[in-house]
Amino acid sequence: MLKRQMFSLYRYRRSAGAAALASALFPVAALAAAPANPLLPHDLSPWGMFVNADIVVKTVMIGLAFASLVTWTVCVAKLLELRAETARARKHISVLASDATLADAQRDSMGHKDPVAQIVQAAVAEATLSGGMRDEGFKERVALRLERAEAAMSRKIARGTGILATIGATAPFVGLFGTVWGIMNSFIGISEAHTTNLAVVAPGIAEALLATAMGLVAAIPAVVIYNHLVRMIAAYRALLGDASANVMMLISRDQGRPVRGSRAAE
Repeated sequence: MLKRQMFSLYRYRRSAGAAALASALFPVAALAAAPANPLLPHDLSPWGMFVNADIVVKTVMIGLAFASLVTWTVCVAKLLELRAETARARKHISVLASDATLADAQRDSMGHKDPVAQIVQAAVAEATLSGGMRDEGFKERVALRLERAEAAMSRKIARGTGILATIGATAPFVGLFGTVWGIMNSFIGISEAHTTNLAVVAPGIAEALLATAMGLVAAIPAVVIYNHLVRMIAAYRALLGDASANVMMLISRDQGRPVRGSRAAE
């Protein structure tokens, strides 16, 4: 009986030693053979982490994805609009520079709705209302009209860019809120599971950090695109200023000449 027990103990030690040696030599196979932990998520891809995330973190991620979509939509729309308006303004300014009088500029702007044509029409309207008086007060009134027209067109061309600044300023903080909420839930899960195993805690923290990553993905392009659009809008405003300057030079040339702009307007 004693010999049989000693033989069984010998066989157990031998099998345990063989298993330890196999685990040391083939760690991957040992991990594959280990039973899966039901507490761990099976998919740690970005989509899998989104699916397994808390409802609040999911809401934050969806909001940031929508903000990113809005950013690129505004980017494409404003780039196309600015390029088209800039090309039209440059073309009309080249025509305006070749005119000798305000009446010539009015004739060339007939039937056009671009900003330069509106600037010319504003000056012609003031010439009509002034009744042919081309004194210094007339030039001041025209300058005020042109300034108001430039401001209105600048506001129109800049419409929609403010949301990019809002997204760029708030998206990182929204993502941080999702991260803080996810980490808080992870710590609550640690206390409920009574374990500090990193393999159990890490997936929840990874899901929380994904919200911060999405916040940066939404914020960085928004800031870059906003700054680029601001530079393009500033160049567009400079073109409007050139058009106003050309109109004021035409008015200066008309000093002492017969009033042709008002007759053409009538």
